Amino acid sequence: MPATPREHTRTYYLGKLATELEQRGLTATLRPYPPALRVSDPDTVMLVETVDCVPMPDGWFYRWSWGELVGLADDPALAADHIVRVLAARQ
Repeated sequence: MPATPREHTRTYYLGKLATELEQRGLTATLRPYPPALRVSDPDTVMLVETVDCVPMPDGWFYRWSWGELVGLADDPALAADHIVRVLAARQ
C-alpha cells in the first residue's frame, strides 16, 4: 500500500522529533505504518512509549499513545524536552 501525503507529513515530523530525542540520549524507532515513534530510554529498558503525529485545526501535533498532546510538531525541540521530562518522572 503506497503512503499517502498525510503519512509522508507524519513521517517528516516524526523524523525531526526522533533526531531531537536521540540528541537527548533517548532511542526513537520509527514504526512505518501507521507512522509512529517508539521512544525508550536505553538505561531503562522497561520504559517504552509511543508518540504519533496528528493534524489538528491549529496545525500538526505530537501525541502520546493515550491521546494527550505532547506539543506542536513545528517545535520538535520543545516536544522532545517535554517527552524527556515525562519519561524521567516515570522512572
